[in-house]
Amino acid sequence: MAAENKTSIVPIPSARFIGGCLLVAVVIFLIGAFHAFSAWVIALEVFLTIVSLFIFGSIKYRIDKNVLTYGAGMVIMTTFWWNWWPRSTLKASLQSGEYSALWDFIYYNILTLHGLDRLIHADTMLFIMGLTLFVAVIAQTRLLETISFAVLEKNKGYVLPTVAVITAIVAFSAGILDGVSMIGLTIRTLVIILFLAKAEEETVLFSVIIATVVTTVSGMWLAYGEPPNLIMKANLTPYLNDAFFLRYCLPVAVGSYFIVLWNLWKKLKGKRVNIAELDIMDRHTADVRFLQATRHGEVLTPIEFLQEHRKLIGPHFERLLMRLRNGEPLGGGMVREEIPGKVRRKILGNFIAEELSEALDRHYLHEVTGDNEAKNHFAEKIHAIIEAMRHKKVRAQVIGILSFIPFIGFLVAHALDHRVPLFWASFAGFSVALMGIYRIPKMRQLALREARHEYREYLFLLPLFLSITLLQKTGFFQQLAEIFRQAVNTFGVSHTAVLQFVAATVLSAILDNNVVADFASRVLHGFEIGIIYLFSMAQIAGYATGGCWTHIGSAQSVVAYAFVQREIDKSYTPYQWIKLMTPIIIEISLLMILAIYLNGVILGITR
Repeated sequence: MAAENKTSIVPIPSARFIGGCLLVAVVIFLIGAFHAFSAWVIALEVFLTIVSLFIFGSIKYRIDKNVLTYGAGMVIMTTFWWNWWPRSTLKASLQSGEYSALWDFIYYNILTLHGLDRLIHADTMLFIMGLTLFVAVIAQTRLLETISFAVLEKNKGYVLPTVAVITAIVAFSAGILDGVSMIGLTIRTLVIILFLAKAEEETVLFSVIIATVVTTVSGMWLAYGEPPNLIMKANLTPYLNDAFFLRYCLPVAVGSYFIVLWNLWKKLKGKRVNIAELDIMDRHTADVRFLQATRHGEVLTPIEFLQEHRKLIGPHFERLLMRLRNGEPLGGGMVREEIPGKVRRKILGNFIAEELSEALDRHYLHEVTGDNEAKNHFAEKIHAIIEAMRHKKVRAQVIGILSFIPFIGFLVAHALDHRVPLFWASFAGFSVALMGIYRIPKMRQLALREARHEYREYLFLLPLFLSITLLQKTGFFQQLAEIFRQAVNTFGVSHTAVLQFVAATVLSAILDNNVVADFASRVLHGFEIGIIYLFSMAQIAGYATGGCWTHIGSAQSVVAYAFVQREIDKSYTPYQWIKLMTPIIIEISLLMILAIYLNGVILGITR
């Protein structure tokens, strides 16, 4: 099914699309020289670009989203030129002979952080870059897996309290760290635990999908974890500070966490992992993954590994793959398939580490033959080898924990004085955390590769941010603000805030919530402070809620949906995602609407 879906997709060549955009830009430039385009034309172009991200990311014909936004950005900038240039102060300065004004213009807007920040949210984008690097390094220390299995053992194998603790940790961390990186760690950890508990596929799917709520809605309690929150904070400085997020967003974030917990309780109550019967590699999951990254520069599940070593397995491949999918361990499955010992040891050495291959093979061999005494002997030997190799992991984890000190320190400094750039925090945390794995070349390369791959998912935002900034220069948002004022006069503040929440939820579900945040937040300037607070809370709640409603609403949803199709169900459809998520979205939406009205009463702006 996955192959059929892949072949049915028709990619639109990037070069042709860019060429088409360039041609349109030239035509617009020539027309604009005689008749300038209005701000509403630019607004239409921006809107069509955003809608195209949804259309050409969902239908049969696909365009790379970076190619789409950079191509469309050329058209938008050309349209803006004749709206701006004839009346610009730069033109007036050049006509009067002040040629240094050109250098001043270029220097301020392109060569200074403040200028770039006004154009493309440079500080926010750099913070996200540092954060992806920071979290990618922390991920390699296997800190979350270590904590998760320690909690599982503490709870005597019961899944629900373990998942409750994991999701609470993730919800807290998502408010400080990048939610996209957090969901990648979270879903893999949840899937491992649920597979060990022999949970039904439907339950595993539900847990993966609901992780998007934990990292978006439950993670909205602070500005630094979610790009839409950072964008809102940047657009509405100094109104939106850390105190605003703690006062208005933290309560609903906690409320949404308990909604998640309630839904998980209905699915996971009574499920338990029998720790005494766990496979030897499952008991050392964090160590196994650390060793894989150290030795091979990648972390694979047994099925992923097997598919990459199909030739080595030979004619046993299909039967062994079936055994793994039925829950058998790799080593035991190979013994039962009577794969030669030399091949078994080579595979186990490649999968984890050569030092463990002999002991692991003997352990599985005696397990299959029923010699428990010999099996336990080799289990102790395996444990001793892992203990001897664990010092690197412990060192990396300790340094990883210490790296949060400079990270949080710079966040506090930025909160106290906005002249301190925000991105210093994430790069400071990354620089310290990197010291923990710097001397492990393959792991270091893996972390940097994963961070680069993740950050590429944000690059499409740059031309969109620039386009929205140009649109603001035309005075478009002042016109839109007047429409908001009319809505307030007609419906009242609280009702208008609820309408904003609903609109932000729906738009974020079908469009990217980062772009919706940048667009909508610019309209809030000029209102009194209490109204800005209420409207901001409503919009942030909408971006978070809508971001996890569909498979493309946010970067977290994209990551989770790709994981589901790759690891659980190749034929899983967007409709199934929406059907499963909608009841939770309704519950969270009711909570958000109640909170909006309640805050309206507290602020005394219920009119």
